[in-house]
Amino acid sequence: MRYKKPLIVLLAFVLILIGIFVYKTSSVYPVLVQLATNKGQQLKETNGRINILLLGIGGGSHDGPNLTDTIILASLDPKADKVTLISIPRDLWYPPIQEKINDAYADGVVNGQGGLNEAEAAIEKVTGQPIDYGVRIDFSGFVEAVNIVGGLDITVDNTFDDYQYPISGMENATCGLSQEEIQKYASDSATQLVTDFSCRYMHVHFNKGPQHMDGQTALEYVRSRHAVQAVEASDFARSKRQEKVIKAFKDKVLSAQTLLNPEKLISLYNTLKSSIDTNIKQDEFASFIKLAQQMKNAKISSAVIDTGDPATNRPGLLINPPTSSVYNYAWVLTPRVGNGDFSEIQKYVSCEIIKGNCTVAPSLLSPTP
Repeated sequence: MRYKKPLIVLLAFVLILIGIFVYKTSSVYPVLVQLATNKGQQLKETNGRINILLLGIGGGSHDGPNLTDTIILASLDPKADKVTLISIPRDLWYPPIQEKINDAYADGVVNGQGGLNEAEAAIEKVTGQPIDYGVRIDFSGFVEAVNIVGGLDITVDNTFDDYQYPISGMENATCGLSQEEIQKYASDSATQLVTDFSCRYMHVHFNKGPQHMDGQTALEYVRSRHAVQAVEASDFARSKRQEKVIKAFKDKVLSAQTLLNPEKLISLYNTLKSSIDTNIKQDEFASFIKLAQQMKNAKISSAVIDTGDPATNRPGLLINPPTSSVYNYAWVLTPRVGNGDFSEIQKYVSCEIIKGNCTVAPSLLSPTP
């Protein structure tokens, strides 16, 4: 349920990009000089830890552009030189908004409360952890940025196929079917669904081994959620793929061929400045960059809140309840101890952040849907 690698993972990558590219300047080099000499604003923290919510959205022409496809709580412990990444599934039902939790950011944008504010409040309630900062990245900007740096070299762990990868902008297309037929297919098998809703989906395939990926291919690799092969169908596998891509992107951005190329830097700045939403203040950037450098060899621990793995008898904290009006007839995940009861999740998250290497007790006999 966890894996460890000595690298500057997702958090450091995001913070480095913010520090380098979001500064209001036409040249990167004066910024680097300023970062080296400026102490920066003291960062917010709770009990010696800095908790940051990392969100990824589809953006652009995607249906529901502000729905968060990726939700990660990053907890940094500078004194212990440890980073804990907790992935929260987008399909987790969140009763306060009567929607999946991936709608919290979008809901905040629509109601004027602020996307980050509402998303942070939701994750605080689910995890029991205070959120000090939030960062939202638009995947459409990520695609363009990857292409600007010349693509990424990724080693794919397993060959897999996904026949349900959504076509951008076609997520709710009827494919010539009536609403009655669409409702009927909602309970049919995935194979039948893909066959009759072929206008919504495309087939993505990846071979095991090293590959050079352009921006769109890299995005498909990290967003795939319905692999036919079980080994790549879990949220854990998806989380691991995301880390691979972000590490490769970080390495490419910080390589000499990028940092010493003013044209590439300006292109990246123009692309990323409109793709990032954050409540990190400009006078805190320098402190974040130095913190990322300080923790570049930190112990990394990653965990996923999921339904477990029947193949290995690994229990999970979530269940998939029967489709009903309670969940707007959507496919959702709920805590196994009861809808809206996040107490068990909170205990597990706290254990992972404080101790690490935590286990989940065997599944309950009578979970409440």
